[in-house]
Amino acid sequence: MRLASYRLLVLVGSLILGWTGVQAQTRVAPESSAQIQLSFAPIVRKTTGAVVNVYATRSERRQNAAMEEFFRRFFGDGGGPGMPPGRSQSSLGSGVIVDPSGLVITNNHVIENMNEVKVALADRREFEADIVLRDPRTDLAVLRLKNASNLQFVEFGDSEALQVGDIVLAIGNPFGVGQTVTQGIVSALARTQVGISDYQFFIQTDAAINPGNSGGALIDMNGRLVGINTAIFSRSGGNIGIGFAIPSSMVRVVLNSARGGSRHVVRPWLGARLQPVDGEIAVSLGLERPTGVLVTSIYDKGPAFEAGLKRGDAILAVDGQAVDNPDAFGYRFTLKGTQGQTPLTILRGGKQIVIQVRLMPPPEVPPRDPVRIRSRSPLAGATLVNMSPAVAEEMQVDITDDGVLIAELDERSVAASLGFQKGDQIVAINGERLASTRDAQRMADRAGGYWEITISRGGRVFTTVLGR
Repeated sequence: MRLASYRLLVLVGSLILGWTGVQAQTRVAPESSAQIQLSFAPIVRKTTGAVVNVYATRSERRQNAAMEEFFRRFFGDGGGPGMPPGRSQSSLGSGVIVDPSGLVITNNHVIENMNEVKVALADRREFEADIVLRDPRTDLAVLRLKNASNLQFVEFGDSEALQVGDIVLAIGNPFGVGQTVTQGIVSALARTQVGISDYQFFIQTDAAINPGNSGGALIDMNGRLVGINTAIFSRSGGNIGIGFAIPSSMVRVVLNSARGGSRHVVRPWLGARLQPVDGEIAVSLGLERPTGVLVTSIYDKGPAFEAGLKRGDAILAVDGQAVDNPDAFGYRFTLKGTQGQTPLTILRGGKQIVIQVRLMPPPEVPPRDPVRIRSRSPLAGATLVNMSPAVAEEMQVDITDDGVLIAELDERSVAASLGFQKGDQIVAINGERLASTRDAQRMADRAGGYWEITISRGGRVFTTVLGR
């Protein structure tokens, strides 16, 4: 759950901890007073100026007259839900300046649903910030400071080179007390299935991380950014020595998308559906242990199909890097970008073979052709788009040939109040199947007090009837 006041993700439950082997090193005692006085201060001075406080707020207004009139039509004079004027929400977190032009990386959950963002630097300067990119799937966001200059920034380190036992520093603003530095080690790598984001592949550390540290920096002993602190495991809400950071290699992918002018992260598209390999499947495949991902279906026009990948294949590695589950595959495959090819090691018929898969973004065919419904209908306030591989990948839904998708939804709209959700696929209206957003616009513009809308959500198809 997230702490309401600080918006830090807190994991509740139990983890099965593990670690990778590290080469034994000889322990030595300090041999001089100079060695005893060794300090992390030079690294702290090099990096703390690039770690900032992020303050985000959201102001909410009353519903407009058109929406209130709709509720009167369908629900009587009692009307629909109204919001008092001036109501606001706020959140507090941290961020890291990663570019002298003023680009800041933070967690998406720090600014989620917020419309005003301010950033305070370590030298007490404050700047308003634009939200350049949000990526809920990695829980990362990119901000750009307005009219900022003379900025200290932190350079990227190689998170792929980290080893369990490496010393790291966590820098952020816990509980809003001010910039704080804590020290610990890398406790585990490639931590998955901890329920934080879609792309779970975290650095685990015992450096103290608390509410307000979200979006702060995890720094190696070279003074370079190796992770963005994101979540803690805790039963109390405070630090107990189990924290998680998004590796800098994934942060680079998100940042490069923002630098390229994209409003969302462009990921490579495989064109296949995958599932974990459990113990029973592992036995049937002749594997000694559950590992890899199983291909359960293939899109007939995608890179997987072109490469000869087949249903029932088990993908064991991406470019030589082993993958144990879909989270690990998604992480490794995303890091390869959208150009060229990458080798996949697969198990087929008891034999391992390597195939080359073309790296490409998911195609937007047909074009999404967005339509915002403004008429007095149950879909008022929803923005609909045509289905395509790009839309399906972006919205994390299955690719189908029918219907249109709700891509955006004003949370105070008629559609949201009636239970429609972002990601819903509108298949038919009043018995007429929809082939495009223009069909949906035409149907929604028809006046009438009776609506029969067929929806596909999470693999389930149902019909809702609205009217007097």
